[in-house]
Amino acid sequence: MKKIEFMDKYPVYLLELNKNKTKFKNMEEILGYIKGCIENHKVAAYIGVFDHLSHTKSLEEAIYDKNIIEAKNIIFCFGKQLPKPEVLSVRPRSIGICEYEDRFVISFIEAPNPEGNASMIEWVEGIKNR
Repeated sequence: MKKIEFMDKYPVYLLELNKNKTKFKNMEEILGYIKGCIENHKVAAYIGVFDHLSHTKSLEEAIYDKNIIEAKNIIFCFGKQLPKPEVLSVRPRSIGICEYEDRFVISFIEAPNPEGNASMIEWVEGIKNR
């Protein structure tokens, strides 16, 4: 996994993984794994899955990589504190999973909470074969 600066301002963690480097065969298996990680976390709450590719394709002005098979975000929240309204601007969290014929690309924006960020790194690293 590497950390990049997307669009010169967003700190994003990115894992590009060939399908032969993971036990997961498809998008649904990875979503199930991440959902399990969320549900087993002491604080995280599962919210849902957003089918980003279907949404984008439904738009008249859609622009997308035609090689993408599926692109979904799994949405959840680590919100154990709400000291002021501004905290809402960085919640909930999501992990994006993009499936190509030969690989998966998994990404998420860095969380302001170091514990939450460490959990997301651990979950995504867990997709790789050990």
